[in-house]
Amino acid sequence: MRVFYCDHHEVVLPPEHRFPMAKYATLRAELVARGVLAPEELAAAEAVPLAALTRIHDPEYVAAFLSGALPPKAMAQIGFPWSPELVRRSLASVGATLAAVDAAFADGFSGSLAGGTHHAHRERGAGFCVFNDLAVAAGELLATQRARRVLIVDLDVHQGDGTAEIFRDDARVFTFSMHGAKNFPGRKARSDLDVELDDDTDDETYLRLLERHLARACGERDVDFVLYQGGVDPLQQDRLGRLGLSHDGLERRDRMVFEATRALGVPLVATLGGGYAEPIDLSIDAHVNTYRAARDVFGARARRG
Repeated sequence: MRVFYCDHHEVVLPPEHRFPMAKYATLRAELVARGVLAPEELAAAEAVPLAALTRIHDPEYVAAFLSGALPPKAMAQIGFPWSPELVRRSLASVGATLAAVDAAFADGFSGSLAGGTHHAHRERGAGFCVFNDLAVAAGELLATQRARRVLIVDLDVHQGDGTAEIFRDDARVFTFSMHGAKNFPGRKARSDLDVELDDDTDDETYLRLLERHLARACGERDVDFVLYQGGVDPLQQDRLGRLGLSHDGLERRDRMVFEATRALGVPLVATLGGGYAEPIDLSIDAHVNTYRAARDVFGARARRG
């Protein structure tokens, strides 16, 4: 199993900032310490090629972000202060997802310990998302003809609005988002399949809905590749979540997605997505469980790669 990370590019945020940037390096260390991944299964990601990035994102937006020329209002919408370190980290985050795509073709499964940046639109970033790695990966798969039909399963508590807008008129990408009805973004986009959840939705209600709608998403035409946004912010203790899932419920959710994908016989890439629990260790535990589930479902096949 090969998994890619971008936390070797350290971004220091103001002390009062609410984004848990330190989560990523801590998660990588915990995956090794708990025996879920071996050190040699982890690799530092390189920057995404600009050609792949501008296939999805407006070239003027990309150039302005890379040079630090975005207006303050645009950076405020993203939610991070601009820095050269943020540029390097953002490029490597998308690069991690592209590297995972390559690995998944050989191994059946791969993952990025970042990414899932689904609020980034073609011409702007938003909600802690600079570039949309899911969209860039789907665009690369289609452009290189390694896939004809891509399914994006987005189970972050926040709707994948940027992904939905980018592929609104592209029938080759099916976008499925299951998210909190009253959560960010305030103005929802239109995915191919949206499932809106009430506040405090519990494990059993969530899993019943997921089983039904995941079957529909997997049955849409001939899926060649699955991109999974497995945010753990549906966790009950998440300060940005508003749902009521337990760690067990989240792990069962991940297994359901992984088993459905393996039944299709197509590769899957998992991206990290959100996780903002108090304390953050609760989110890290949930992310570790995602990779435990992946190891159980894909492990034997991955080791053959």
